[in-house]
Amino acid sequence: MHDVSPELRELGAVFDHTAVAAPRIRDLLPIYHDLLGGTFRSGGDNQLGGYRAMQLTYPGGGKIELMEPLKGSTFFDSFFELTRGRGGVHHLNFHVDDIDLAVSLLTERGYRLHGLNLGDPRWREVFLHPKEAHGVLIQLARPGPRDSVPVPSLDDVLAGRGYRGNGVPSPA
Repeated sequence: MHDVSPELRELGAVFDHTAVAAPRIRDLLPIYHDLLGGTFRSGGDNQLGGYRAMQLTYPGGGKIELMEPLKGSTFFDSFFELTRGRGGVHHLNFHVDDIDLAVSLLTERGYRLHGLNLGDPRWREVFLHPKEAHGVLIQLARPGPRDSVPVPSLDDVLAGRGYRGNGVPSPA
């Protein structure tokens, strides 16, 4: 196990959300939206990654991201294999002030990183391998400037009309 040095604490990592993935977002909504009272915040498709996601907010500032694979995507295949097809908690997200510094410090200290994506100024990210974090996938991200785009409704996201939506509805 790695000791957390003062340099790593200086990354200023701030917890942002927990992501939960399932084969169908519609299966997650009765719990996270209806029962627990999550309020829809935003959502859309990540065509490159092969998934649809939406965020719900809760009193006190908590957020949960709900995720599902887009039709034909293999993005969650190994995750669903590990969870016997049910899904579950996919990752924890922390925001950092300087993603380049985070990558440098973690690499220098021998942490295994994967999924490095620095090409999109809207969202630069890297993942700490689950073997480094007792089986938990940890996402470190640096959100960037966002275009002012209209926020879709929950129904729009489910219909495939969210941010960068593909027009294909979520499975019923």
